[in-house]
Amino acid sequence: MAKTQTRPWDPAEHLENDEDMAAYLNAALEDGDLALIMATLGDIARAKRMTAVAQDTGLGRESLYKSLSSQGNPEFATVLKVLHALGLRLQATKLT
Repeated sequence: MAKTQTRPWDPAEHLENDEDMAAYLNAALEDGDLALIMATLGDIARAKRMTAVAQDTGLGRESLYKSLSSQGNPEFATVLKVLHALGLRLQATKLT
């Protein structure tokens, strides 16, 4: 019997447009888990090409990979720079 070749699922490969990226980030924000939010930002940055995001933010590519992982703990200013480079923004709404 032939073995099936598999590879890890990468969300960045499935984020095809800005609407997909915004919906993905909104879902992570709704969950409220900081590790998930950072990993989601990392996925979106990889989908948009991390090198371009690093250039737009003025931050190092390697440090962005580290900061935007589930173990990352970036400063809020870094998160805002990344969001701006990705063409996204945070918006507050009243909890119901």
